[in-house]
Amino acid sequence: MNSHASRSVARLAAVQALYQMEVSSIGVEHVIREFTEHRFDRTLEGDGEGVTLASADEGFFAELVRGVVAEQRRVDAAIVKRLAENWRLERLDATVRAILRAGAFELAHRPDVPTEVVIDEYVEVAKSFFEGTEPGFVNGALDAVARDVRPA
Repeated sequence: MNSHASRSVARLAAVQALYQMEVSSIGVEHVIREFTEHRFDRTLEGDGEGVTLASADEGFFAELVRGVVAEQRRVDAAIVKRLAENWRLERLDATVRAILRAGAFELAHRPDVPTEVVIDEYVEVAKSFFEGTEPGFVNGALDAVARDVRPA
């Protein structure tokens, strides 16, 4: 699998891990270990041949999850700054919060990844969970965060 695809899988998994941490209150190292031991590079047995799940860039996955947790106050502040007036982060769907947190962290802390790539990747993650207005919301919010955290 190419590195782009393995990073896409890592981003999706990071959003799932952040969501899982929020709704179940499990710790960051526990969730990273669970994903690396039980979810990545596994073969599903079925009729005939097994199907291998997509491989993830596990280092990148762990960096995203640990980074969001370590920088959550700053990440959340960057997101809240761009929400509509009087909106609180808690009002957003937990999955949307996880997507925005991972995207905002990557925008602020991974300047080696082009802004358009980060935004497009998290919009695609949003599309994997939502069919409504959420992908457009994620696009607009991350675009605004990018203007704040990345010099022109």
